[in-house]
Amino acid sequence: SRPCCRNPLPPAGLSGGVALTMSARLLSPDVGGVPGSGGPSRISTFTRHTSNNTDAHAKATTARKSFTRPAWWVLAFGWSLAICAGIVNAVAFRSLGGYVSHATGGTTSIAWGVEGATHGKNGWEKPVGAVKVVVSFVLGAFACGLLIDKNHVRVGGKALYGTALVGNAILLAAATLAFEETQDKTLASCLASAACGLQNAMCTSHFGAIIRTTHVTGTLTDIGSTSGRMAMIFLRKGCRRAKLNVLERAEVGVDARRLLVLFPMWCSFLTGAFIGSFLEHRIGILALLVPAAVTLVAGLAYGLFRETLKNQFDKMMRSNLQKDIAVINESLSRAQSFVAGGQRRQKSVDHGAVDELKHEFGQMLQAMQRV
Repeated sequence: SRPCCRNPLPPAGLSGGVALTMSARLLSPDVGGVPGSGGPSRISTFTRHTSNNTDAHAKATTARKSFTRPAWWVLAFGWSLAICAGIVNAVAFRSLGGYVSHATGGTTSIAWGVEGATHGKNGWEKPVGAVKVVVSFVLGAFACGLLIDKNHVRVGGKALYGTALVGNAILLAAATLAFEETQDKTLASCLASAACGLQNAMCTSHFGAIIRTTHVTGTLTDIGSTSGRMAMIFLRKGCRRAKLNVLERAEVGVDARRLLVLFPMWCSFLTGAFIGSFLEHRIGILALLVPAAVTLVAGLAYGLFRETLKNQFDKMMRSNLQKDIAVINESLSRAQSFVAGGQRRQKSVDHGAVDELKHEFGQMLQAMQRV
């Protein structure tokens, strides 16, 4: 119910706070100083209703801003690298006897190896080898920090994305060669682990802290917790979407977008593990050359066509910006028209407030046109 409101509310394009403030000024017959039929109690009810809606819309806006889905081409590139990481991990486990795409198992192996060496179950070479693999992963991530010093995508900038990808390919090729020539599993595992550390850090820098391409523990954790939050919201409302308020709809929308990033990432890693398992059965450690070739081609392509990619990326960003500006411009125009129409219709309106709003909308329109 909307006490004291006989006219329609502002159009949907108007922002929540401005629209509600304008509604309170234009639609309440007591605001302009002329007594109306509402009385103080009805004005108080309307004020509380306006305040509650403003708070809800503000919280919904904050919720929507909490997660921004990367562009589809960025996600496709990340999913491709997750496939490569799945191949590397599966081949390394089959041929080298351990996982290299994450440091969790290696860290556990350090403690397990020390215990075994202390009680004579194995030699000290086991925990020392585990330490080398974990340190190699960290060094790979460290090298990425030297090459890419920003936490967001900057196509064509100073960050050496192409060099990082080529470096990843070289490390994987070196791991293959080291095992073929020396049969040294520890050396090959260290080189492959460094490649995974480099790739994982590079994609974290690209996509944000929630994205990992070389392991899926955090990904599956986020999938489970996000799905649980969505389920609880619907359960509280009897599984009926129509009963969700504006904040709950915003939270569900954000979680759904997050799942559209996380679930394909897990599926990509699983696909790579399948491919790596079958390839290793056929060609052994040489299967590492497949992800090496993929990252090499990607790195060389970026290096050779860097300026072209930069121009295409800038063109795409300008196009998206123009679309956003057009939407904002249209919304502000509708709001300005509403203010002008409300001023003609209402006799008890606060003309000073309306004139001030009209001036502000005019200033915003001019600013957006300059942008």
